Amino acid sequence: MSPAPSSRSASRLALTALCASALLLAACAGGPPARHTSSLPRTPGKPMIDPSAGLEEISIQAMSLVGTPYRYGGNTPDSGFDCSGLVRYVVQRAASVNLPRTTEQMGQRGVSLDRSDVASGDLVFFNTTGRANSHVGIYVGQNRFVHAPATGGTVRLEDMGKAYWASRYNGARRVVAASNLPITPAPAPAPAPSITPAPTSPMPAPAAPSAPPPEDDPIAAFANQ
Repeated sequence: MSPAPSSRSASRLALTALCASALLLAACAGGPPARHTSSLPRTPGKPMIDPSAGLEEISIQAMSLVGTPYRYGGNTPDSGFDCSGLVRYVVQRAASVNLPRTTEQMGQRGVSLDRSDVASGDLVFFNTTGRANSHVGIYVGQNRFVHAPATGGTVRLEDMGKAYWASRYNGARRVVAASNLPITPAPAPAPAPSITPAPTSPMPAPAAPSAPPPEDDPIAAFANQ
């Protein structure tokens, strides 16, 4: 006896559902396995190399000494500083570079810089006595430098745009990034110009002429002995 129509319909529905389930399972089993990327090794990036590394620390160290009394022949914060003593102390403390004691010898270390390349922490030199590199300071950015002027004064921040300093600017040198280079010849001495040309960036044109500081002459007396 044949089954009732309702029974045959129920059987067909059950068979259809069974086939659909089998196809669904086959599709899931055949899919690509999930990738676990968290366990994959990572290649570390190359470290960044800054050719002026350490220079910023030099300018920070120099700024921290503003207000220290000037002392002829001094080379520590307790005893005071003269110009070359200040520079030597700061560069040694901030960058572990041992500079010579005199401004003349400092002017032969590292590499000479164009005016547009001077950066914080570089050394800047001046002709204050008719003699090249008779005074030295540390450039700290924004056209300013830190130096020890002379007896009766203190370590101070100075504007390089002033006519006195702009007309006596002798050049700049970088002594940290190139500290392992052999001594190179210093620039040939040049007399102070009667007319100061407009300096290139980052040093703006000098302000109106001003009288030379009376305390500058003794600077080179000790530093170039």
